[in-house]
Amino acid sequence: MVFLALWQSAAARGVSPYLPLHLDPDVENAIERVMILGDEPVMSRPIPAALVLRALPRACKVDRPLCERVRHYLQRYMHGTSVEFASISAAVTTGHSNITLPNQHGTKAQSPYQIAGAAYIQLSPYVLLNLGGEAHQGRATPTGTYLSLGFDWAQLDIGWRDHWWSPMTDSAMLISTEAPTMPSITLSNYQPLTRLRLHYSVFLARMSESSRIELTNGKLTRGYPKMGGARLAIEPVNGWALSLQRVLFWGGGAAGGESVSNILQAFFNPAKAQSTGFNSGTHVVAKQEASISSRFIFPGRYPFSVYFEYAGNDTNMGRNYLFGKPAISAGIDFPRIGPFDFTFEYSSWAPTWYVHTATNVQTGYLDGLTNYGANIGSWFGDQRVLATPTSIADPVGGQSDMLRIGWTPSFGGYMQLRLRALADEGQTVFATYPYKNEYLGSLGYSYPWHGYAVGLELQAGRDVFGAHYVRIEANLRDGEALLSRFDSASAFAGETPKGDHLYVQVGANYDRVLVYKPSRSRRYTPYKAEPHVAVGAWRRISAHQDIGVGLDIDDIHRHMLLGARMVDYRYRFGRHLAAHAFLGAARYALATPAYGLYLGAGLQWRNLFPGWGVGVDFHNVISAQRLQDLPSETPCCRQTLDSIYSWTFYVSRSF
Repeated sequence: MVFLALWQSAAARGVSPYLPLHLDPDVENAIERVMILGDEPVMSRPIPAALVLRALPRACKVDRPLCERVRHYLQRYMHGTSVEFASISAAVTTGHSNITLPNQHGTKAQSPYQIAGAAYIQLSPYVLLNLGGEAHQGRATPTGTYLSLGFDWAQLDIGWRDHWWSPMTDSAMLISTEAPTMPSITLSNYQPLTRLRLHYSVFLARMSESSRIELTNGKLTRGYPKMGGARLAIEPVNGWALSLQRVLFWGGGAAGGESVSNILQAFFNPAKAQSTGFNSGTHVVAKQEASISSRFIFPGRYPFSVYFEYAGNDTNMGRNYLFGKPAISAGIDFPRIGPFDFTFEYSSWAPTWYVHTATNVQTGYLDGLTNYGANIGSWFGDQRVLATPTSIADPVGGQSDMLRIGWTPSFGGYMQLRLRALADEGQTVFATYPYKNEYLGSLGYSYPWHGYAVGLELQAGRDVFGAHYVRIEANLRDGEALLSRFDSASAFAGETPKGDHLYVQVGANYDRVLVYKPSRSRRYTPYKAEPHVAVGAWRRISAHQDIGVGLDIDDIHRHMLLGARMVDYRYRFGRHLAAHAFLGAARYALATPAYGLYLGAGLQWRNLFPGWGVGVDFHNVISAQRLQDLPSETPCCRQTLDSIYSWTFYVSRSF
């Protein structure tokens, strides 16, 4: 039995199976809600079943019906052998668009079917064989087929195991389920280590074959590029986690032959790997990407989770800690507002993501960072002019939005509306097509029927080229994860713990900007007073300490600055005085956006009147980078860097 080994003594815990990832949406939605209500921040996926089991007791105190259906679903993991899930869908599509559907392992809009499933065999508490697969028109992949060996502190997975390294649910910049699953070897833990509750993961994967791997001397070779990555996450207090991720791409054909030493050097010194390299010849470590992410859970009558991701696909100014060509993503998830759940996510990225031509020290991948033609990261990477045998994909920047609303009606089942919008930066020199805004929508309903879930979904959209499609999909899934009826009166019992609160700030900035242009000239703009607004949340973690998140909205020299406080730490000295410091990322809306690190600290005088306070902060955006990529800007594509310094004076209101 799988969980017999998991919940004996700590030394005896074995491996854990994983929950399906973007293959059974009814189950996955319920699991995500349980993790929030159970105060367990999800920073990567697939989610080990053992973590869901750990979150259930706390979630059951808040939402009993949800807890019961998830507990019922987990019963299938209580046997020596069982089917984890099975799903079959049939679709009819009209229209000319055939885009890659977001996060569906490469499935196209015109695909008439998708089949997926997985089962496991428990050979011993420390050995688990998973057998799975996913198929759609044009490709079948053994997704979910892997062998798991080891313990709760070191589980080795060998085979076709998915990786999703982001707290975001709709897009992940480094690696996601946009492309077919790659064969890989992964070492990770599901049981937190040390008082910091540390989680780690290391993997090595093989990408699909490419005939357009460009060596440093300009010649092409054919082979299988490699992808590797490492992540480290901590959860030192309940309801908050911070994670660091790195991925690297190298090798393939004549570009192979890298030593472990070279790979480790590139991992710890990416700026040198991308500028001068560590060796000569064609054996070099090529493209690298990195991200920092956080997730914060606010318990209460209407609990929610706020999460951020700040990623880069280059270094900046030769400094390893500064991201070049960055991306910022943010999301908020309400698992329960009456019979509804609500999620909104936003992403904005600079040009050059998922493309990489050769340099004098780096191998180029002219097909892009893809697996069987689909991008390995965010779904936006497949919504542009893609690579051809004679060209690379358009390396355009852009932004995307996603709104998801779920409804559990009184008559049972589950209905979900999902809306997506995408805007590529079609006005820049990187665009070879006059892109239109893309809009995708879906409305689906599923109902339990004799141990199955029967569903119907209507999808429609206009892609970035202006082509439309309408898709009607019917699906049948094994394993009931839905309610046949819903009792809203007895379902929810959330309350806000003492000391936790939301806040709104209104005040003024006194700011100036250091502008660093490609000519190496530097100039300071004069100090200027401008409006400031912020919203956020604090969660008490001890008698004098709080942890929080926030969003600053500022007007800096007639351009909007969005500052994400990914982690905000506060120490309260008494009833009134408090000091805080935060770390995050910022987006500065210039002609095209600039992105940079966001730091700050300040003092607050709390409870001036009940719920009211005042404060002063110092905020600094470090080297917000922007490429000069408009046709009117010459020379093209050089960096401009803006460092923003501001003193903020504000009045705050807590709720």
